[in-house]
Amino acid sequence: MSKLKIKKGDTVVVIAGDHKGNEGVVSKIIRSNNRVIVEGVNLVTKHVKPSSTNPQGGIQKIEAPIHVSNVSLIDPKSKKATRAGFRENKETGKFERFSKESNELL
Repeated sequence: MSKLKIKKGDTVVVIAGDHKGNEGVVSKIIRSNNRVIVEGVNLVTKHVKPSSTNPQGGIQKIEAPIHVSNVSLIDPKSKKATRAGFRENKETGKFERFSKESNELL
């Protein structure tokens, strides 16, 4: 598994595929498959059998995972797609993520 530059709660834009241009917040990360689930993006129809929790059953729209290479972080300053970088904070000694577009912290 490689280190992902996207975290849960990040605002991302889809840069490839059927949902290109859509924006949303990352709600879940599936590290084993390098996939993310973005709220409101890549909705698929799922047929649900009736159960005790859902006695009606029926058809539901759920968010399907998207490969991490098909999404890009949104720069907080310019509101455009950007790449993320890591650098060490000189005061604390901890690593932080920053936008390669505007050099702002993410």
